[in-house]
Amino acid sequence: MMKKSFFITFIFILCEIIFYRLNISWSFQLPNNIRVLIINVSFPFQPSPDEEIKKIGSIKGQLLVGGIGYKGNIEVWIGDKGLYLINQLPLEEYVKNVVASEVGENWEIEALKAQAVAVRTYAVRRILKNPDALYHITSSTIHQVYNGDNFNIKVAYAVESTLGEILTYKGEPIEALYHSTSGGRTENASEVFGKDIPYLKSVKSDCSMSPYWIWKKIIYIKTLEKALGIKDIVDIKITKFTSTGRAKEIMIITSKGKEQIPARQFRRLIGWKKLPSTWFIVKRKGDYLLFKGKGYGHGVGLCQWGAQEMAKQGKNYIEILQYYYPGTFLKKYED
Repeated sequence: MMKKSFFITFIFILCEIIFYRLNISWSFQLPNNIRVLIINVSFPFQPSPDEEIKKIGSIKGQLLVGGIGYKGNIEVWIGDKGLYLINQLPLEEYVKNVVASEVGENWEIEALKAQAVAVRTYAVRRILKNPDALYHITSSTIHQVYNGDNFNIKVAYAVESTLGEILTYKGEPIEALYHSTSGGRTENASEVFGKDIPYLKSVKSDCSMSPYWIWKKIIYIKTLEKALGIKDIVDIKITKFTSTGRAKEIMIITSKGKEQIPARQFRRLIGWKKLPSTWFIVKRKGDYLLFKGKGYGHGVGLCQWGAQEMAKQGKNYIEILQYYYPGTFLKKYED
């Protein structure tokens, strides 16, 4: 009897393993729409968690905001910081517009498909986290760049070719992080976000086609002081590096002492575009600092220019995704 029970248990476990390995499709139930908080120069803020806000109206159709057109339903809310605009639209339309905003329209179709799956997965994870939230995601680099109605036929084809597909790990949508240019190797998630994520490990990535493969930036001392809110800066030094060679800790040397700051915070305060990545060396030159670096972005997850290179070499989108997100599986959701 014990042998029979053991055998049944063994068969059950084996079937579960086979089911998982064969990647048999299953579905998520999701809302039809996604709610996007528009963040731009005119509307730069997110409402605070404890802020009282009130809906004052909504517009259906199309609205032009800062020269960008948004389709769907636009809700207008007011709070302590001013007006907030929330664009509600079909999830797949959102994915098409984000892909067109994030990468070049003339990119390889397999790179566009890989980007579509990453964008959709990132959005789905946000929706599932809080389906009834005032908004699920913002339109800025806080989350994903969404430049409103940004239709492109090639991008639309790539998105429709991967309709409903998302990446999962242990049955859950993954944190599908991505960035423009790795600089030759992606970063471990633990180095940037302080926690280890099994599918966000460092891998080699050829992104030498990117305009940010290698870069130089000049930042004047006065500009640096203003950005950091620190006076009388004499110099800065990199005191700690990540496992891939990126700056992890920065020492700010002033006439009165020294101050340590995480490199990621240092980059944020200076500006993401002014300092493209934390993979740099720095040297003072008179009244300015010369930064020599490579890459653009936090370096974690899929490298967009690396995906483009893999597609040019004949890799399909599934191979690209498996390379940058090892151990994950493609699944489909139903709206």
